[in-house]
Formats: sequence, C-alpha cells, structure tokens
Amino acid sequence: MEDNFKLEIISPEKIIFSDDCTMVTLPSYEGDMSLLKHHISIITFLRPGIIKIQKNNGNFEEFLVQDGTVEYFNDSLVVLSSSVINIKNVLKEFLDNLNKDTQNRLMDKDISDHDRYTLNHKLEVIKEIRV
Repeated sequence: MEDNFKLEIISPEKIIFSDDCTMVTLPSYEGDMSLLKHHISIITFLRPGIIKIQKNNGNFEEFLVQDGTVEYFNDSLVVLSSSVINIKNVLKEFLDNLNKDTQNRLMDKDISDHDRYTLNHKLEVIKEIRV
C-alpha cells in the first residue's frame, strides 16, 4: 500500500520484527510519538513503554521496551534495543520479577533523578500490561 513504511526492531541477538506498517507509536523521552509515512527524519531515545505497531491489515502488535534508540529516515524506521519483547510472549512471572527488581532499585537512595524518572515510567508500564 502507498501509506506503508518499513519497520525493523533489532536486538543485539536478532531481528525481532521486520515488516511494512502504516503507523508506529513509540515511548520517547519527549513523550509518546506516532510516526506515519513521510514523517520528518528523527533520531531519539526510548524510555520504558509500549511500542504499538499498526500493520497493513489494520491489526496491532505491541512490544514492551525498556530502553533503546530510534532512527526514522527515508520512510524506514529502525528501533535498536536490547530489552524489547513482544507483549504476546510476556509471562506473568517475568512481569512480577521486573516489577520487584524495579521497586528495589527505586529504594536505593543514591539513584539519580533521571534513573528515578525512568524507573517510575517502567512501573507504570508494567501495571498496564495484562497477561
């Protein structure tokens, strides 16, 4: 279709997702942003959140991400992250462990404001996920 653009989500081990899509919503530090075909070129960092992909058939696919970088150029979006996982593959045990680890890290009195901000976002995202 004419409104599609290429998306690749890549981890150090493998390509997690590679397909054409019509829209992608990303959790960046500037706020959630949605990208459509012909978006201006952009490079940004991801904060903890959900990447929402609208596929060509109108269905959505969602990925949990804790950090990473994004580049959009010439109708091609590349997401690089070592902490991305498809929501449909997330187990309750994984979320429970992630929640517990995040809360423990928040109790550390020596964390920076940036780390506290990021960890609080991670907790909000974890609460939103239903498995």
